[in-house]
Amino acid sequence: MTIRRIYYTTTFDKEFKNLPGRVKKLAVKKETFFRENPNNPRLRTHRLTGKLKDFYSFSINYQYRIMFKFEKDGSVVFIDVGTHSIYK
Repeated sequence: MTIRRIYYTTTFDKEFKNLPGRVKKLAVKKETFFRENPNNPRLRTHRLTGKLKDFYSFSINYQYRIMFKFEKDGSVVFIDVGTHSIYK
């Protein structure tokens, strides 16, 4: 499954700018893997639970995650990025 298009929320953009440089660089690399295959084992993509059950997440590294949503048209919306605190 190849992703048609990725949209970024203003929250995502703001939080991405605040990431440490090394994490930003790794996030860009992981997004490349995600675009090719959202279920790439290196990403540890998983569906969230509870009030966030409509969303998914993949790992940038052990500490940082990207939360996103699949849209019906085949696109993806990156909702937020950060530590586990993004799951508030």
